[in-house]
Amino acid sequence: MKEERVLIIGVETEENYRTFDSSLAEMNQLVQAAHGEVVDILQQKRPVVNRQTIVGKGKLAEIALAVDAQEIDVVIFNHELTPRQHQTLSDRLGVLVIDRVQLILDIFALRARSKEGKLQVELAQLNYLLPRLVGQGAAMSRLGAGIGTRGPGETKLETDRRHIRNRMTKVKRELKELAAHRERTREKRRQSHQIQVGLIGYTNAGKSTLLNRLTDAKTFEKDQLFATLDPLTKKWRLPEGLMVTLTDTVGFMQDLPTQLIDAFHSTLEESREMDLLLHVVDASAEDRQIQEKTVVNLMKELDLAHIPVLTVYNKADKLDLAQFVPTLFPNVLVSARDESSTVQVARGVKQVIMEQFEPYALNLTDQEAYRIALLERQTLVVAKEYDETLGQYQIKGFVAPENRSDVSYSDMES
Repeated sequence: MKEERVLIIGVETEENYRTFDSSLAEMNQLVQAAHGEVVDILQQKRPVVNRQTIVGKGKLAEIALAVDAQEIDVVIFNHELTPRQHQTLSDRLGVLVIDRVQLILDIFALRARSKEGKLQVELAQLNYLLPRLVGQGAAMSRLGAGIGTRGPGETKLETDRRHIRNRMTKVKRELKELAAHRERTREKRRQSHQIQVGLIGYTNAGKSTLLNRLTDAKTFEKDQLFATLDPLTKKWRLPEGLMVTLTDTVGFMQDLPTQLIDAFHSTLEESREMDLLLHVVDASAEDRQIQEKTVVNLMKELDLAHIPVLTVYNKADKLDLAQFVPTLFPNVLVSARDESSTVQVARGVKQVIMEQFEPYALNLTDQEAYRIALLERQTLVVAKEYDETLGQYQIKGFVAPENRSDVSYSDMES
């Protein structure tokens, strides 16, 4: 399929100047992820964006000339456009105009594989497009044809708002049923008393690569934005024998559309159930600290700030180690493609568990020795000795607070 020719527009303001360059660089990557060709990038500095057209009058004329001269198919603004701005710009430029939000939704539509993922993306797209349907004219006739027009349900989009609202109601109903199923699955995991570890981080930080290294997941991994969309849970056994579940989730990004966060509510809830989070960071990224701040802020918004976090600085193979200074703690520095990363991450997880979970000391008789294997799977056992004089096994370890009933406190040493 021929790549569409894309013109990116960015306006640097007093509000976004700190993240402007990194955000514009991401736009370039986003267009590539959507199978587009960035022909040119036009920028403007303004105190604030123009309320009607984002850019000034002269810059808009320059954009119109560039559209004709460079045979542009799609103009993409690195800002969220209001319905009125969208309509005005579409009328003035005569080609498909979309914004950063619609581009990200488009990529999610490309990447969704599971039924729930597809429904979540469709709901986000419908929420976004509903107020923007009137006046799209030629753009509406292109639905399903290229960038900004993809999606599970968009070929059915009509100007009849009632039809769209009915579709949204149906999608929400289906998502509610799937969310109930997901909750039952989570409850089973809780009842199994396994410690649950979640992978979070900026998109393309290497979460899927790390999941594949630690488990036999064989999940899709690629050096591109939003390579993983659907959450995946696998089992991971630490060297001490502790068996945990490891869940990969969708990556975060600056200005992640609120429509996506709302639509992916049930999926993101998966992270709230975790006992420990691994925050994977691309240590080699030029704007690493901006990415870290974006993820930390989103964690607060999603009510994850109370969960213990181990920061995994990834892509050490691309670093000058002498120049690297970590900013988040506790942390480990690894290259997820290197086998040694398994040991380093396991060591870091063990340290966090020892600091955050409850310690226990337990004496087991010979007749109770069968319990040792279970303790090793469900708790972090750090010491195991047999006292021949007493005929007892002396076990020391750490247990998640909600699983402390698994350890019989009546046999604990004082």
